[in-house]
Amino acid sequence: MIQRRWANLSLLAVTAVWGATFIVVKRATEDLPPFPFLSIRFAIAFLTLLPFVWIQRNYLTRTGIWKGLGLGCILFGGYATQTIGMQYTTASNAGFITGLSVVLVPALVVLTTQRLPRPTLILGIISATLGLALLSLGDDLRFNQGDLIVLFCAFFFALHIFFVGHYAPTENATVLAAGQILAVSILSGISSFIFPQASIHFSSYAWFGILLTAIPATSLAFFIQTKMQQFTTPTQTALICSAEPVFSALFAFLLAGEILPLRGLAGATLVLIGMLIAEFSGPRETSEPSE
Repeated sequence: MIQRRWANLSLLAVTAVWGATFIVVKRATEDLPPFPFLSIRFAIAFLTLLPFVWIQRNYLTRTGIWKGLGLGCILFGGYATQTIGMQYTTASNAGFITGLSVVLVPALVVLTTQRLPRPTLILGIISATLGLALLSLGDDLRFNQGDLIVLFCAFFFALHIFFVGHYAPTENATVLAAGQILAVSILSGISSFIFPQASIHFSSYAWFGILLTAIPATSLAFFIQTKMQQFTTPTQTALICSAEPVFSALFAFLLAGEILPLRGLAGATLVLIGMLIAEFSGPRETSEPSE
């Protein structure tokens, strides 16, 4: 129980970092397009992990390397479809649909175990999903042609959380984190040449965004996620990650003075309630596979 609580708190800290850096990434990618930004960001993150991979080189196995690279391909699929889909939809729609991984992860668990989650966990998922809708969607609640692409993004992120939960207990966390970070960097670099890019401008702010996110929001964050998912479930991880837009809104207020409307505050509250329901619903869910 104590291990699970510490794991969930660590994952919440990672989610807070991702939410805090959202406004920085958004501003930085106005100068440097998303794919080149991701390629350089993840390349630097990989380089920072290399010394730790060398120290733990005894854990380097062909299976661990391939699993890490496979996770990276899935993770890149999430970033790529989100980047492409956001060209054809609104940021609010993209935020909500991406957050639907909170529903897709337990759906994957049900499909693989043939058992439903505990009722309290289902209640937490419903609360978080309603909260994401209030927090992200506008008054018109209209959907756009890019929404289907972003839905694939949510599926990729859900797959990533799901498979990290399965691989983390049997493989070295540093090797898995390094493998997936390397894969995202390489695939983002290739995509920079395949897909049309806006003008590339290596401004001082773009470099600031890259360096700020490379370690705390990439190498450290994915290492912590990989390590901590040994002690918690994929569904609870997805619920915790659903708080990213809550932290994003909080730091947008603290750093840029942006104020959430009442509807957004209600949504943020429902997301947090959903997380708390899941956290205090009891020990590890018997309906989910042992991670």
